[in-house]
Amino acid sequence: MIGEFKSQQFVRFLAAGGFAAAVNFGSRVLYNRWLSFSTAVVLAYLTGMATAFVLAKLFVFTESTTSLRRSALYFALVNVAAIAQTWLISMALAYHVLPAVRVTMHSAEIAHAFGVATPVFTSYLGHKHLSFR
Repeated sequence: MIGEFKSQQFVRFLAAGGFAAAVNFGSRVLYNRWLSFSTAVVLAYLTGMATAFVLAKLFVFTESTTSLRRSALYFALVNVAAIAQTWLISMALAYHVLPAVRVTMHSAEIAHAFGVATPVFTSYLGHKHLSFR
């Protein structure tokens, strides 16, 4: 399994995911101007997820023979687990961990960045073996 994380495909996944994460993070800041942090995290995740799907299909899993419909379905299912990870880590850090260690400056950004980074490995495996077989 470790070899799966040393491939060129994983490097492309990280690059596409990094870009999608930036979209996720940036859109959360924008959404947070009008919505609660919790709601903004979820909407930003969906925005990043749409970006990630397009990039993964076009640049990462180029040899996939899975239909677009099936890929989209499994992509969404894998991301249900990932959004749960993202949301739980973001909320725990923003509302419990960071306040407990007296981090107040940019705590929402710090919490969300860690939340977004959390599901990288589980998402790659899920997309490689389910979404884009």
